[in-house]
Amino acid sequence: MTVRYTKDHEYIRVDGDVGTVGITDYAQGQLGDVVYVELPEVGKTIAKGGEAAVVESVKAASEVYAPVSGEVVAVNGDLEGAPAAINEDPLGAGWFVKLKLADPSELDALMSEADYEAYVTSIG
Repeated sequence: MTVRYTKDHEYIRVDGDVGTVGITDYAQGQLGDVVYVELPEVGKTIAKGGEAAVVESVKAASEVYAPVSGEVVAVNGDLEGAPAAINEDPLGAGWFVKLKLADPSELDALMSEADYEAYVTSIG
């Protein structure tokens, strides 16, 4: 299983040809308490950098961007009733969508965990 990160603080955890997309712990901390999530429909195709979800918190509304291109094969419907899962477990129960990868080579442009940690430290 591979995990990659974007400079916008999304992660994608890849298992085979499907990637689970969410936001990092840093991102949920910046947002504050999440109160609402808007998820795409299963079957939607999202381009790399396209809107994968919308998150509203007590501080702001923010888009979650797709780290890679792909087709939505699952959404985390539990978030609609319990958006706080994004704050409580962003890398686990707080995932947003699962994408069937259109082009696995797009993962090469994303950061490793070590690179992402260094990036967060540099902006901190």
